[in-house]
Amino acid sequence: MTATVLFDAPGPKAQRRIRVLTVLSSVAIVALIAYAIYLFGANGQLAPDKWDEFTQWPIIRFLLGGLGHTLLAASVAAAIALPLGLLLALARLSTLKPLHWLGVTLVEFFRSIPLLLLIYIFFIALPKYGINPDLFWKLVIPIGLCSGATIAEVFRAGVLALPKGQSEAAEAIGMTRAQTFRYVVFPQAVRLVLPSLLAQVVILLKDTTLGYVVSYSELQFSAKVLVSSTGNLIQTYLVVTVVYILVNLAISRTAELWSRRQERRYLKAGQGLPLEATTQ
Repeated sequence: MTATVLFDAPGPKAQRRIRVLTVLSSVAIVALIAYAIYLFGANGQLAPDKWDEFTQWPIIRFLLGGLGHTLLAASVAAAIALPLGLLLALARLSTLKPLHWLGVTLVEFFRSIPLLLLIYIFFIALPKYGINPDLFWKLVIPIGLCSGATIAEVFRAGVLALPKGQSEAAEAIGMTRAQTFRYVVFPQAVRLVLPSLLAQVVILLKDTTLGYVVSYSELQFSAKVLVSSTGNLIQTYLVVTVVYILVNLAISRTAELWSRRQERRYLKAGQGLPLEATTQ
């Protein structure tokens, strides 16, 4: 349903082209992976002794610690970015000119400034003026601010994409503007932009790899430390890559299940079923 709102559904010819391009792309990717594996084997990088360390508990525990720090930083950054993004979106949508222009200024500023530069500001510049938070916050706050600005535009796009008739109908039955937004506009906007929000969460997770700037021991920084002690660069970063892929797949799957559950609730509610039945 979301796709038909954003663009026209592809016709039969376009669908055939999409299928052909998908097959060709898949074959090309598989061929590249197979060639990379062949090169690794030819250069002795697949030798069992180079992978033995990843079966040892101290190494596993060390990498799990880095993964835990990554997930913690991403979770806290998301806890900052999501409500901040909503507040900035409301400010940009406000009819009050001062509030509107404040929202525009903040969103455009944090969208324009490079995240790495903002991290350097927190890490190098602010401590000179007596503002010296913990290393964790020197990474998390910049990520939250930049992601919040992007999420604000995602929320705003979702609200503006809804037909005006939704708001007009709610106001016609006596709802206030706040009630209309809370009960009618916002739930539909979230469903509409859920894929974009998911993509931003994945980007936010990957942004934590900039933790090396402040020496925060996230997963990639832990991999760097491990490489310096073992010398197995390719093996270590391949393992870390697989871990990132699995985490991102888990996030995508969780969001997909949540989206389907919410859609079933809306459909059942629209059929007039009691609320208790929608939770089963």
